[in-house]
Amino acid sequence: MSKYAIKKVDSKHDMRDFVRLPRKIYAGNPYYVPDLESDVRDTFDPRKNPGLEFSSIVAYLVYDSDREPVGRIAGIINRKANETWHVKTVRFTFLEMIDDIEVTRLLLGAVEQWGKEQGMTQIQGPLGISDFDKEGMLVDDFDQLGSAIATYNLPYYPKHMEQLGFGKVADWVSVRINVPAEVPKRFAHAAQMVQRIYGVTVRKLTGDEITRGGYGHKIFRLLNEAYKPLFGFSQFSDAQIDYLVKKFMPLVDYKRMMPVVLDREGNIVGVAITMGSLSRAMQKANGRLLPFGWFHLLRALKTHREDKAELLLVAVRPDFQGLGVNALFFTDLIPVYNQLGYKVAETGPQLENNVKELGQWKLFDPQYVCRRRCFGKDI
Repeated sequence: MSKYAIKKVDSKHDMRDFVRLPRKIYAGNPYYVPDLESDVRDTFDPRKNPGLEFSSIVAYLVYDSDREPVGRIAGIINRKANETWHVKTVRFTFLEMIDDIEVTRLLLGAVEQWGKEQGMTQIQGPLGISDFDKEGMLVDDFDQLGSAIATYNLPYYPKHMEQLGFGKVADWVSVRINVPAEVPKRFAHAAQMVQRIYGVTVRKLTGDEITRGGYGHKIFRLLNEAYKPLFGFSQFSDAQIDYLVKKFMPLVDYKRMMPVVLDREGNIVGVAITMGSLSRAMQKANGRLLPFGWFHLLRALKTHREDKAELLLVAVRPDFQGLGVNALFFTDLIPVYNQLGYKVAETGPQLENNVKELGQWKLFDPQYVCRRRCFGKDI
């Protein structure tokens, strides 16, 4: 008889255990960056997560014989993504567990069974509902400070996946570069050429343009175009765009750190959304905005205390890809990063087979760090 019991999360008490379990798993770990507990709760709330209009979600907890939580997982069926990619996939996310393969087996088994009951034929993860959710399981560089926008986990996690018969579906890597003191001449020349030949301009948006002027929506529609071919992507709905504009845009220093490229008609053909790292601030907040978490986050956003900038995303409209638009981002951001004291810039996870995306960094002598993997198998 197993010393563990699994149950579906169906009460406020269960959800409290669900959101707080990482405190136990990562106690004393200097590299782990916690999610905000309110964000985790909102994932399961149809009133706050518009992705649930086309997705189903379920959560499970494993308890030990002392009724202490020792593992958690959520299962997702994204009907839009399945239709787009012509698959029947159940996704898993929020996987956390102690180092006992039996706990991991129970968690993944519960999601597999739930998926089978819904007609699914394969399981993959970690994957969220959208590309703005964290993706992939860390498989190396466990001694690197985590990111507020990417997963962190302990070394035994991928070992458990392999023991349970899961294989690689896709890998992401982050790209880390040292910020040069000056814009490389090659980029400056390329930026001038692109502007002259294609009539594009680079500028920063105002808050009013992002909200009332509709540029927030235009940016996410650009992402829908640019990211359409990427693994697992499903287009953002209007409701999701409304939600993401309200949630994420206020965190970005768009006056300095979010250049957009416009064509002659004023249409967006490219955007780079970047910000200072929030990792230390998130650690100090310890998953909570109250009573003092908001202070640490606000101070990090306003004073740029860390020396690392995070390149959350870079997107270029398909008909402008490969024409040198990215040079405009670099020539704009490098002086800003130097002014704000950033020594290092690091991208979010990039698919290892996204040659266009990874190729733009080669002149910066990049490091490829923090490989993350989507695992999967048939069920």
